[in-house]
Amino acid sequence: MATTPAFVSTPRLTVASVSTANTAIDGTGTITSLITGVAAGTRVLEIAAQCSATSAAALVNLFISTDSGSTWTLFDQVAITAATSSNTVKANRNTATYQNLILPGVAYSIGCTTTITQATRVYALAGDLT
Repeated sequence: MATTPAFVSTPRLTVASVSTANTAIDGTGTITSLITGVAAGTRVLEIAAQCSATSAAALVNLFISTDSGSTWTLFDQVAITAATSSNTVKANRNTATYQNLILPGVAYSIGCTTTITQATRVYALAGDLT
């Protein structure tokens, strides 16, 4: 047990672009790396999915790897709703927030996929611990 508490000391914002459909939820297929932990640990506060243009209903699947990306396990999904964006209509953006999602070391990472072919950006808002 630690004798001193760990706090977020370095904020992190990472972005992954996914556009190729991968409907597998068993951790197979192409999974794009979103964020990898650091030695002291990384706290993930929020993950957001943003379509860059008109979107169709889909899911962004979020996976965790505990072995540097060799194997992946589904842990959450972010829904994308259909929207026709324009100069007056906002593009679709949905988020998932986390109170206790910690990547405890460098072998831990989060990856993402989209279930249909469309341009989607996935953001991780996180902080490295000290």
